[in-house]
Amino acid sequence: MTTPQETVERALALSRTDDCVVIADESSGTNLRWAGNTLTTNGVARSRRLTVIAIKNKADGVSTGVMSRTGVTEDQIEDLVRAAERAAADNAPAEDATSLVDASEAGPSGRWEDPAAETSIGVFEGFAPALGEAFAAADANARRLYGFAEHSMHSTFLGTSSGLRLRSDEPTGKVELNAKSADLSRSAWNGVGTRDFRDVDVAGMADELARRLEWGKRRIDLPAGRYETLLPPSAVADLMVYLYWSAGARDAHDGRTVFSKPGGGTRVGESLSETPVRLYSDPAAPGLECTPFVVAHASSRDSSAFDNGVALPPVDWISEGRLSALMQSRHSARLTGLPFTPGVDNLLMEVPGSTATLDEMIAGTRRGLLLTCLWYIREVDPQSLLLTGLTRDGVYLVEDGEVVGEVNNFRFNESPVGMLQRVAEAGATGRTLAREWSDYFTRTAMPPLRIRDFNMSTVSKAS
Repeated sequence: MTTPQETVERALALSRTDDCVVIADESSGTNLRWAGNTLTTNGVARSRRLTVIAIKNKADGVSTGVMSRTGVTEDQIEDLVRAAERAAADNAPAEDATSLVDASEAGPSGRWEDPAAETSIGVFEGFAPALGEAFAAADANARRLYGFAEHSMHSTFLGTSSGLRLRSDEPTGKVELNAKSADLSRSAWNGVGTRDFRDVDVAGMADELARRLEWGKRRIDLPAGRYETLLPPSAVADLMVYLYWSAGARDAHDGRTVFSKPGGGTRVGESLSETPVRLYSDPAAPGLECTPFVVAHASSRDSSAFDNGVALPPVDWISEGRLSALMQSRHSARLTGLPFTPGVDNLLMEVPGSTATLDEMIAGTRRGLLLTCLWYIREVDPQSLLLTGLTRDGVYLVEDGEVVGEVNNFRFNESPVGMLQRVAEAGATGRTLAREWSDYFTRTAMPPLRIRDFNMSTVSKAS
């Protein structure tokens, strides 16, 4: 079988356009699934994808043609290259056209010549026995555990006609664990992201779920309304990831989003919170490392195929409570007049000096709600970034520093931007998993937050 490096070189050699970018993606994945305290399935899968971006100089500008296919064999490479070239010839000039990235602008690379990295079922060597012990403990206490663990290894090989040869290996893992009472009337969820499963505390996750099921033995009905609410890191991640995905500089500059400035321009530099919140991305963040250069299979409003290979520096999106940057390409940076700040595949939030645990924040609560996770989040209004969604798998009432019971579920209506104005307390930052977005974005570290007047708009019938 042709190696991804050979595939990239062959595609570049076959190119007849003025410039060319080739991206070879190699992925392998493995998983475990369980239900009712018993492993049910496991498996391993592999995939490969080849993307060719043909760039053609024409009388009226520079056009691009993008073609991407999976499972391309050696004798199919030329067909893909020619298809990209035909698309480039037919397409109108690209508004984001600019020179390709050269070596002085490129990000760091792994060893180009090494084989594509792979995962295997062996990644669960330590995790699986710990899971078996959690099954035994759950059996002994009339609980049932459900869930899955997934791990993938993704290798990206990027080559350009300007001479770049970059590669990156990204390990991605996650665990989602759900505990239910024997009669299935009570449910609790926990999840975490990981690179290699060696840092996953299965027993600790299961013990926390057992505690929540105990809390749920007492049921309390509450009406809709605004409540002081404790958000655990997972729920904070769900809301901050949506904020991050909505922070495109061009859309803000064009007046389309919550980050648009009335009268024109963006809100970069404005205060979003009196709390000195820092929301940032860093491809070298310990435990959350990700590809350190731009990989753009096609152009969009926030990224450009011409930026492929450019280094990804750390960037503060919010600093000391102020909006510091918005996601954009080199092209949109010229339009907005803001620095070039491309997106990064991780997101971290912290409040300097905040060290409290969620338990300590519970102990300091006179009366409020404790959420555990959010679900079915959808956008209602982009101008305010108003989101709606449901609570799930446990909402609890806290009184005088103690959890006193589980309450009904709610539909919420909240803007993560507006919510930042009502942060009353933040805890220590730790790695977490955004439940709603765990299929797309797993590299997050967030603190628990205490939010004043969190809007539970209606009571939900979900159980």
